[in-house]
Amino acid sequence: METTTKELILRNLDCANCAGKIEKAVQNMTGVASASLNFATKKLSFTLENDADAETVGQRIRAVVKDIEPEVDVRDTADAESHSPEHESRDDTDDDDDVDIGSRAFRNKSCRFALSGAVYLAAILSSSLNGPFVLGVGLFTVSYLLSGAPVLFRAVRNLFKGRIFDENFLISIATLGSFCIGKFEEGVAVMLFFELGMHLQNLAAGRSRRSIAALMDIRPDSANLRADGEIRTVSPQSVGVGDIIVVRPGEKIPLDGVVTEGSSSADTSALTGESMPREIGEGSEVLGGFINQNGLIAVRVSRLFGESTVVKILDLVENASSRKAPTEAFISVFARYYTPVVTVAALLLAVFPPLLFGDPFSMWLYRALVFLVISCPCALVISIPLGFFGGIGAASRIGVLVKGGNYLEALKDIEIMVFDKTGTLTKGSFSVTQIRPSEGFTESELLTLAAAAETHSSHPIAVSIRKACSAAPETSEVRQYEEIPGRGTKAVVDGREVLAGNSQLLEDNGISFPKAETIGTVVYVATEKRFAGYLVISDTVKNDAAETIRKLKGLGIKKTVMLTGDSRTAGEAVGRQLGIDEVHAGLLPDQKVAALEDMLKEKSAGGKVAFVGDGINDAPVLARADIGIAMGALGSDAAIEAADIVLMTDEIRQLVGAVKIARRTKRIVWQNIYFALGVKIAVLALGAFGLASMWAAVFADVGVAMIAVLNAMRVLLIKKES
Repeated sequence: METTTKELILRNLDCANCAGKIEKAVQNMTGVASASLNFATKKLSFTLENDADAETVGQRIRAVVKDIEPEVDVRDTADAESHSPEHESRDDTDDDDDVDIGSRAFRNKSCRFALSGAVYLAAILSSSLNGPFVLGVGLFTVSYLLSGAPVLFRAVRNLFKGRIFDENFLISIATLGSFCIGKFEEGVAVMLFFELGMHLQNLAAGRSRRSIAALMDIRPDSANLRADGEIRTVSPQSVGVGDIIVVRPGEKIPLDGVVTEGSSSADTSALTGESMPREIGEGSEVLGGFINQNGLIAVRVSRLFGESTVVKILDLVENASSRKAPTEAFISVFARYYTPVVTVAALLLAVFPPLLFGDPFSMWLYRALVFLVISCPCALVISIPLGFFGGIGAASRIGVLVKGGNYLEALKDIEIMVFDKTGTLTKGSFSVTQIRPSEGFTESELLTLAAAAETHSSHPIAVSIRKACSAAPETSEVRQYEEIPGRGTKAVVDGREVLAGNSQLLEDNGISFPKAETIGTVVYVATEKRFAGYLVISDTVKNDAAETIRKLKGLGIKKTVMLTGDSRTAGEAVGRQLGIDEVHAGLLPDQKVAALEDMLKEKSAGGKVAFVGDGINDAPVLARADIGIAMGALGSDAAIEAADIVLMTDEIRQLVGAVKIARRTKRIVWQNIYFALGVKIAVLALGAFGLASMWAAVFADVGVAMIAVLNAMRVLLIKKES
């Protein structure tokens, strides 16, 4: 079934509980195949069924959002992106959910809370001095309305819509109930501190979102287009392929391209996590998001802005939270039932003990009101998604792109780490180190035949053979070229059939030959069914590979495995050098998948198998593994599509950082879960026995949420592996 995915931005969305309601309502809509609302980025993604009209569904979604949260401004992503950076920044400052110190919204709320607090203190003073009862009640009422009028308004509005478990309704009932039993000072205090706490909580959550977003603040704002002898500042979206842009020192390179003039150093850390500058000059490929450090350069654009690497990376990071981790999904379901259960418990607590034991109704009503104050699950529904979003942001900072919270959570449970060899554990920079012709052939003839047979191959081994033969004149006529997966190549060269590949290729064609016992990759060559000799191509192990394997084992990875299509001799030599536990050599792509299938059967119930490859040749294995990790993939579209996690450089050591971030994220998330539920359950139990007041309930709700949000931000503190 053909589907279309759309996105909407929900500005001013400050209620995590309401975000869950919106997500559920959209998921249940006719014409919507699936939907996910990312509270951290305020982005609603939904997939339409093939017969659904996008405009009609969009209008229904807007109506549902306005019904649940009237203050939310629903915008298309295209409309949001069309705003200038200055306009976007100004709007964000005024947003209620991203309110910042110094903004108008913050000042208005702060003045209202300050006035409410002053009147509250006057009421307390009047009561302590035995002032007129009416004056005291009047002052308490004024203070209550100053701080709680918006809450009361939302509660009444939602009540008429049938939402009795809305936090606004519950806090209103709890505080009005306090007034009814003469607890004026507590009723006002609970409302004042609830609203103040929510205000500060929204401030903390907004700051957290911006801190995470700042990690990937690499989207260029403008480009210097050179045309008709002049340079004009334009939007990157308006620049076409082949246009020339000028990048001055200190500016971001706005689009992918190739340097045509000048030389400089480029800061690539925003995309790769690499702290060392990269030297660039004429002919160097550069990517949007790099920062030009010290020279004026001209760049010929190779990709449109929408297809550029920086946009794809940003989309990956921003949309990663739509793939929710199992823990996030569990909390979403838990929160859906937690509030109704606690509310029903509060009702039972208010009614049955007075009837059964003859205690004063007011005493048990007060205890029930404590239950109502603590019934909102905000601490969980805000901090858990922020925790995973923070983990994804922290990983992006070290050059590791994680496509979803589900993959980040799975990363911590890896038991078996499987590696491809070439380009993953080794540098992939091959060179011909031995030429061994058979009788009747010279070294030059053998090398020329091999180079001709590999004419159209892009494999690194083929490139190395052609490079070794570059001095020879290219006079051979190559026809009927065929690349045989997992074997090698076959071509007709100057009218003769030539085979170049591994031993299996020659065996399949019935050619007898002596097998070479040497370290390195052996390419056997035959022509006209006659063995012509072999070449030995050697690769170099990456400098950080052995240390990475050691550190991964230190993190508890139970087994490391290498899968390679190379010879057993070469594969086992690399395996011994790096300390790999198990080596499977001479494998075709389908045999690699079969080997991985066997490892999937070995893992424990909760364990995961990860495969690390180059993301292009190993796509089937990447797709079959629990976690597919593509590395050395800077700018590689195929790698980004095939893998669940992308290492933006060829530094294999970043695997260690990725696993550490995953484990730190999960640890912090569960700290928040245990802390929030522990405090809430403790206060609920104490409240049931009359040992906890509403002050404790307010802390258990708003205070715990603030602490959990701040704790979630600790995931950003992890450093890049060095």
